[in-house]
Amino acid sequence: MSPFDLPPDLRSRLRRLSLAPRAAAVLAGDGMHASRNRGGAMEFAQYRAYERGDDLRRIDWKLYSRSDRFFVRDAERESPVAIWIVLDASASMGQADLARPDWSRFDAARRLAAAVIEIALQQGDRFGVIVAQAQGALVLPPSSDKRHRDRIRLTLGPLRPGGVPAWERDVQTLGERIAPGDMALFVTDGFDEACVAAAERLAASGRDVSFIQLLTADERDFPFDRSLRFRDPEGEAELAGDGRALREDFLMRFAKARADLRARLEGRGVRYVEHFIDQDPDQPIQKLSQPAPQR
Repeated sequence: MSPFDLPPDLRSRLRRLSLAPRAAAVLAGDGMHASRNRGGAMEFAQYRAYERGDDLRRIDWKLYSRSDRFFVRDAERESPVAIWIVLDASASMGQADLARPDWSRFDAARRLAAAVIEIALQQGDRFGVIVAQAQGALVLPPSSDKRHRDRIRLTLGPLRPGGVPAWERDVQTLGERIAPGDMALFVTDGFDEACVAAAERLAASGRDVSFIQLLTADERDFPFDRSLRFRDPEGEAELAGDGRALREDFLMRFAKARADLRARLEGRGVRYVEHFIDQDPDQPIQKLSQPAPQR
């Protein structure tokens, strides 16, 4: 299955979610934020067929009486907000679980990007993508239509993770492209210190930054019960050992590393969510939809 194929039940759940910058009140307008949101008390845009999960209050009952079909009225308004998805395409993003070698971290990242884009479309917000690659950042500037979604899919489809992005070089691109008031969602394994620092620098400049750490199920469960050789895909480090002997220490250290990263990022104003590649992409989005905890 393509990472961009979102099954109907997932699409239904996505229609109940929303994404808004934490400074939405500053952008005040009707609804969540001053955007091309569908369904507000704005200029009429179009009719479309009712889909499961739509607000029943938006059904045009007069049209139903004439056609015996349900249609909802869409309205639109201009949006000052762009949702930027910053994809890590480093070599370590190519890691997959032993039980499912055909589904990598980068596949899960692209599916998460597809889910975020669907929410941006239903909100009427602009969306763009920046891919951090070893050869330089790939920038797909924001737009707000389905054709742009299709262009992003065509661009991201053939990409393969590899090498180590130069985050120190690309942070300038991030700062130039992502405007104050925009949302930036980093989708990464979080193993590169320079990537973490780039997210922190962007947040320090006043951008609304979220950090989604993508992890494998093997990292979560460490199910190995035999002797294996573990290799760093971005370096030359290797570790040979017995899985059963390493499990307890690994899980303890890995849990601490994630907790430390969360504390570090949230202490610098970056929302942190972890996501495992065997889970549905609406789960981290749901967490980002919730108010940030009071500190």
